[in-house]
Amino acid sequence: MEIRQSKQPNFFLKKRVRLSVMIGLLGVLYVGAAVILNFNSAAFLYLDRGMIWLFQNFIPTSQSITYWYSITQALLRTFVVAVAATSVAGVLAFVLAILGAKSTGPSRTLSWVIRGFASIMRNIPIVGWAMLLLFSFKQNDFTGFLALLFLSVGFLTRAFMETIEDVDVEKIQALQVTGASYLQVISQAVLPEITTPLISWLLYMIENNIRDATLVGLLTGTGIGFVFDLYFKSLRYGPAGLVVLAIIILVIAVELVSNYVERRIAA
Repeated sequence: MEIRQSKQPNFFLKKRVRLSVMIGLLGVLYVGAAVILNFNSAAFLYLDRGMIWLFQNFIPTSQSITYWYSITQALLRTFVVAVAATSVAGVLAFVLAILGAKSTGPSRTLSWVIRGFASIMRNIPIVGWAMLLLFSFKQNDFTGFLALLFLSVGFLTRAFMETIEDVDVEKIQALQVTGASYLQVISQAVLPEITTPLISWLLYMIENNIRDATLVGLLTGTGIGFVFDLYFKSLRYGPAGLVVLAIIILVIAVELVSNYVERRIAA
């Protein structure tokens, strides 16, 4: 009993020491970054002024409503590009995931190659893809589509592979023992188990790509990102605020639809 009581204070003492070291390390990193970047920490004292200016200038006015048609047209193009990129990426990622998953892949070598490919594709940020593709495809919707497609393929391939590998291997082996072909095993043992999570991943990726498409539009000169950049640089803050509001409404609407579809599928 005495041994247990002596161990408990030591355990909590070690946790407090680790927490203190971590907080101290974060503080040192912040101070170092502030010195290197010449960042004035006193700017936090004037944060309220910045917020006041933001709400005074970026609140849409009655005059801003005249820009609504142009904003909705650009928003629709952004939405279509995001959905199209996710849809194509979903098909490509599904094929790659089937071939790369340990339980359904034809070989370990191919599985490692696909895993490496997916890691490279998803670890290059969307801004990196957009800037690379700008050199070849210039500023247009297709450049944004490709940037979203490449990142989505990498992300969805990895997500689909993990989902497929969660399927009970005994079901796959049972069909293989009966002499079922490779396609029969996939359609009867794998697809019924992974359909719901795969749709959830696709819906999540659509939401994410809508947000990323806004940023990509700033670089590719298309969609809602370009419209916001145009209004902001021309000091039309009211319409720029309306653009932000439209993006928020679209993202929330897509999220609500996604939640509804997921509930219907799970029911």
